[in-house]
Amino acid sequence: LRSCSPGRARRTNASRRTCLVARFSDIYAQERLDAETLLKTYISDTEMVQRIIYIAAVESFHAAKMAYRQFKMRVRDTLSLGHSGPESLEDTVLDYIVRHEDLYDVQASVNEVIRSMNINPKISFPPEIDFIVISTLIRELCRVAFSMQTLVPPLDIAFGTDGELFSESKYHRSFDSDFTAALVAYHVWPALMENDIVIVKGEAVTKR
Repeated sequence: LRSCSPGRARRTNASRRTCLVARFSDIYAQERLDAETLLKTYISDTEMVQRIIYIAAVESFHAAKMAYRQFKMRVRDTLSLGHSGPESLEDTVLDYIVRHEDLYDVQASVNEVIRSMNINPKISFPPEIDFIVISTLIRELCRVAFSMQTLVPPLDIAFGTDGELFSESKYHRSFDSDFTAALVAYHVWPALMENDIVIVKGEAVTKR
């Protein structure tokens, strides 16, 4: 194991949080649109394209959180053998993960996301094409989601379902929405949450 820097994770928590929230917004503004443009070369249905990207975001967070839990367990098991303080074992584990996030096997998460998307009944893709075409978006989402788990408290995305009541505090309406409709037809981008409080709004389409 490489050496640890005591207290690093908590000392840098605020600055790392600011950077990760900004990165999440950047992915929405850049990689998401790049993926949308790419998908539209294969799929003419805009709704399907947006559903694919939203599900990619949801699955990326799910895969990254699972990978983080497994990574943390391995680090804890190893560090507990020689841990003597002065920090708590949990803080020492967190410091180690923050210093060595490069050890996260992001490609394994990308593969897991694509596997999950291939069996998702809400989205479909021409059989000659693979969801790997948007792997750049998936990889960046997995990276940011993994890093968000090292924050105290961690950041996560809101759970969204088709047909839910539209929430002004959680989502922006897409420009092609029916602005008088009360229900979400489908989601374009998830909201970012901290302790069940929205810190970055997502995007949804409302229709009657």
